[in-house]
Amino acid sequence: MSRLDEPLKKLVGDRTATVLAKSLKLDTVGDLLRHYPRRYAERGRLTDLSRLEPEEHVTVMAEIAKVSKRQFRNRRGSLLEVEVTDGRGKLTLIFFNQAWREEELRPGRRGLFAGKVGRFNNVIQLSQPDYQLIGEDDQDGVANVFAGALIPVYPAAANMPSWKIAQCVGMALDTLGEIGDPLPAEMRERRGMPGLAEALLRVHRPTSWEDVTAAKDRLKWDEAFVLQIALARRRRDARAQSAVARPRRTNGILDAFDARLPFELTDGQREVCAEIEADLATEHPMHRLLQGEVGAGKTLVALRGMLTVVDAGGQTALLAPTEVLAQQHYRSIVEMLGPSAEGVGMLGGSEIGTKVTLLTGSMGVPARRAALLDLVTGEAGIAIGTHALIEDKVEFHDLGLVVVDEQHRFGVEQRDALRGKGKRPPHLLVMTATPIPRTVAMTVFGDLETSILAQLPSGRSPIATHVVPAKEKPHFLDRAWQRVREEVENGHQAYVVCPRIGDEEDDPKAKKKTKAKTKAAKRDEDLPAEAYLDDPEDIGAEAAGGAEERRPPLAVLDVAAALTAGPLAGLRIAVLHGRMAPDDKDDVMRRFTAGELDVLVATTVIEVGVNVPNATAMVIMDADRFGVSQLHQLRGRVGRGSAPGLTLLVSEMPGGTSARERLDAVAATLDGFELSRIDLEQRREGDVLGDAQSGSRSSLRMLEVVRDEELIVAAREEASTIVANDPDLLEHHDLRSALASILDDERVEYLDKG
Repeated sequence: MSRLDEPLKKLVGDRTATVLAKSLKLDTVGDLLRHYPRRYAERGRLTDLSRLEPEEHVTVMAEIAKVSKRQFRNRRGSLLEVEVTDGRGKLTLIFFNQAWREEELRPGRRGLFAGKVGRFNNVIQLSQPDYQLIGEDDQDGVANVFAGALIPVYPAAANMPSWKIAQCVGMALDTLGEIGDPLPAEMRERRGMPGLAEALLRVHRPTSWEDVTAAKDRLKWDEAFVLQIALARRRRDARAQSAVARPRRTNGILDAFDARLPFELTDGQREVCAEIEADLATEHPMHRLLQGEVGAGKTLVALRGMLTVVDAGGQTALLAPTEVLAQQHYRSIVEMLGPSAEGVGMLGGSEIGTKVTLLTGSMGVPARRAALLDLVTGEAGIAIGTHALIEDKVEFHDLGLVVVDEQHRFGVEQRDALRGKGKRPPHLLVMTATPIPRTVAMTVFGDLETSILAQLPSGRSPIATHVVPAKEKPHFLDRAWQRVREEVENGHQAYVVCPRIGDEEDDPKAKKKTKAKTKAAKRDEDLPAEAYLDDPEDIGAEAAGGAEERRPPLAVLDVAAALTAGPLAGLRIAVLHGRMAPDDKDDVMRRFTAGELDVLVATTVIEVGVNVPNATAMVIMDADRFGVSQLHQLRGRVGRGSAPGLTLLVSEMPGGTSARERLDAVAATLDGFELSRIDLEQRREGDVLGDAQSGSRSSLRMLEVVRDEELIVAAREEASTIVANDPDLLEHHDLRSALASILDDERVEYLDKG
C-alpha cells in the first residue's frame, strides 16, 4: 500500500497539493484515488440545470445558447453574459472585463462549466466560472483528459474544478504501478472481484457503465470489509475485558418492584429484559443499545436492569442530557419504586430498598455534598443526574451499570468518563427513541448488541401528524390555533415548540447577566434547537431565494407574547427554556404537570422524558429547522394518555423542497427506526469511525449502510472468520496496512471509548 501512502506533493507539486489538501482534505495518492466521481456525464447528454442549488459548487455540461456583451454605464469595464442550456433549463455565466472570451464561447458549442451557483434578480448564474470546451476546436485536450464514453464529475471546490481533479487523478493512475491489495487473493477469486488497481482504473476511467458497476461493487466491499475487520477486532477485545457479573437475585428489590407494578409487561419488554439480564450475568461488560419507540417503556426496562445490579450489590448511574429530564426521571423512578426508593432502615422505607440520589449542576452545596457522600459510601444504589455525574469529584463505591438516556445528546468522551468511574469496566446500556444516523450505521455494522422495543403498552393512544404550510395556506395556521383551543376546551393541554429562545441573545449586558444567573446549571441547560440537529446543514436553508433571504427562527418569547395577545388569548400560557433558573423551570413543569397551565411554549428542553399524559396537542413552529429524529422525539410528548395525540408541523418551506420532504416523511409514519433510515438515506451516515456527524469526513466514500446491508452482513462474516484465525493480521500484511490507513490514533481512541 506504500504507493497509496505517498504525499501528493511528490505527484502534483506543492502548489496543487496545497489546494487539494485545504479545499478537499486530500493529502496522499490514496486520498486522491478514493475521491470518487460524484456522477458521470455522457457525451451528448447535458446536465439537468433545473436541479442546481444556490451556494453549491457544481460542474455542469451544457450547450451555449446565447452570448451578449455590454459596457458599464457609470464606470469603465464590460460584462459578458453567456447563456447555456440543457434544452429545458437555462444558466447564465457572468464574466467581468473578459470580452475576449466571446471569441471562443460561441453559440452551439458544448463544454464543462464549473463554479459556485448564485442567484441575482431571480436568475441562476455562475460568476467568473472555469470552463473547458469539448469538441473539434478543443485546444486544451479535455477530450483526452476525459477519455472514454463517460466523463467523471468529481466533488469539487471553488479553486479546484472537476477537470483539474481529473487531471491529477490521471497522473496518479499513469504512475500507479503495483499496489498492495487488502483483499486476500482467495476471497477475490471466490467472489469474482477485480484487483484494487483495476477497480480504481475502472471507477476513474470507465469505458462503460459495466465498468462503473464492477468498480463500485469492489470498492464498496473494501470499505465494508476493512471496517468490519476493525469492528471484529474490537468485539474480540471487548470479550477479553472482565466485568463483575451481576446475576439476578430472587426476593430482592426487583421482585418487590415487579409486585408493585399495576400492569403486565408487554411481550417485547419481557424479551428485552431477559436479554439485559443475560448480559449482566456474564463476566464481560454489556454494551447494548436499547432502541424503543417513544412511550414503549424504555425507562421501565432500564430500571429493571438497574435493580438487578443493585440486588447483586452494585451501584447504577442514569445519565440524562438536561436537568428537566434528570428531575423527571428522579420523580418517576422514586414514584415507581415507592417504599423501596429509600435506604433500608430509613423512615418510610421498606425492608428491601435502596436510596435514589439526584445530582445536577444547579444543586446547592449542602445537597451536593450529601449526594456525593451517598455515592462514595454506596448508600445510594441508584444515581440519577446530568453531566454533573461525570465531574472529577464524583466517586462511586461500586459502579456496576451505566445507563445513558438519549445517547445522541452525549459525546463518546462523556459516556467514557462516567464508565471510567467503575473500579472494573461497568456494564453499559444506551437508550434512544430514534437512533441518529451514526447509531443506525453502527447498528447495521453489528458493533452494538441491539434491542428494539416496538410494541406500545396497552392504553397508549395514536398520534396524528400533519404538515401546516403556513406560507402557502395561512388559514391552515389559523385552524391550528383553533385546534389547540378545542383541546384545551376538552380539558387537555398543549405544547408549542420554537427553535430559539429570543430573550437577550443580541444584548451583551443582558447576556452577561443571564450567564451569571445560570452559571451553576450551565452543564444542564438546553441548547438552541440547531445544536441538536442531526446535521448542521439540516436547518432547511432551501428558500427559493437562497439561505440569506430566510428570516430568523421563531423564538419562544416572541411566539408566547403573540399567542397570549392573539389566537390563544385567555388561556393560561407559560414559557420554558434552558436559560431559566432551575427553580423556575421546575416550577413551570410542576404547574404544567398538575394541570395549572393550558399551553407551554418551549424550546427543545421538553424533547425527551417529559411525561404529561393530559397533553394531547403539539404545534412545532419552523418545523423544517429541526432534524427528523428531533421531530419524532418532540411528537412523543403527546398522546401519552388515553386521549389521541395531535402534532402539527408548521413550516413556510414550499412543497418539493427537501425540507418539506422530511416533514412529509415524519407525518407519514410513527416508526422511529424507519424515520432514521429515511434520514440516513437522505444525508449519509456520518463517520462511523469518528465523531463527524455530517459525513464530510466520513470513512465511507462509496458504501451506503442502508442500501448495502446485505453486503455489510457478508463482509462481517468474512471479517469475523479472518480475525478469529489471525487476530493480529500477521498473515495479511496489505489488509493490516489498509486498516492502519483509516484507523489513525484519534479513531482508535474513539473506537476504544465508544
